[in-house]
Amino acid sequence: MKTTAEIISVGTELLLGDIVNTNAQYLAQNLSHLGIDLYFQTTVGDNGDRLRKALSIAFTRANLVILTGGLGPTKDDLTKEIVASYFKKDLVFDERAFENLEQRAKLYGLKGVSQSNKKQAYVPEGAIVLYNANGTAPGFIVENTNIGQDLQTAILLPGPPREMQPMFETYCIPYLQERSDKVLVSYNIRLKGYKTAQRKDVGESPVADKITHLLDNKNPTVATYAKEDGVRIRVTAAAKEKKEALALINPVIEEIKLCLGDVIEEIIEI
Repeated sequence: MKTTAEIISVGTELLLGDIVNTNAQYLAQNLSHLGIDLYFQTTVGDNGDRLRKALSIAFTRANLVILTGGLGPTKDDLTKEIVASYFKKDLVFDERAFENLEQRAKLYGLKGVSQSNKKQAYVPEGAIVLYNANGTAPGFIVENTNIGQDLQTAILLPGPPREMQPMFETYCIPYLQERSDKVLVSYNIRLKGYKTAQRKDVGESPVADKITHLLDNKNPTVATYAKEDGVRIRVTAAAKEKKEALALINPVIEEIKLCLGDVIEEIIEI
């Protein structure tokens, strides 16, 4: 079954602009490398009703929903509870998660685990628990187990990037690799900026005109992006293996070289 993902970023501080949502950027880039299609991103505040609605909508257009944030010890941290309720699963005490809380309490010079922090030791029944080596809140992979229904999966990750990223790399990448039927390989072609090149033909429009016959490609895709220091061309191919993707990309890059010549600054895999 094809896996289609949606990212839900949870946190009122994101809606208020108090912090930049680097988690969504990180996850989107990694999903792309894993060959998993991502069509929507949602940001929702710390509100149970709105989070439930966002989750329900997400599962109408994706079978994998990755949520970040809302796994902390306070009353407005509701992600785990909402997801457990959506999947009709009880929250059960996890001894290993509690031991991690105790170890963290000692590291922080505390006498023990507070009642509010103990909340983090409860996990959705049947979930794959993603134990947190860099903080107190574990993450989870929760799947529906209803016979006859298409598989729906929620991955819950903590909000702090220093906790979220290593957890994703340790647990989620191997899990998601099993669900992807392809790999995506992308190259960025960076062109010289206007001032460096001293030419008027390195803007996005004239560049697009020169490679217009490539922009309708389906695989690999070719797209142009205007950046402050110059134009980028991204070439992305999908295939079962990286070797096959490179065989699709290389002729297109050679064609772009012929079209643009000496205004190309560098070509790097991303």
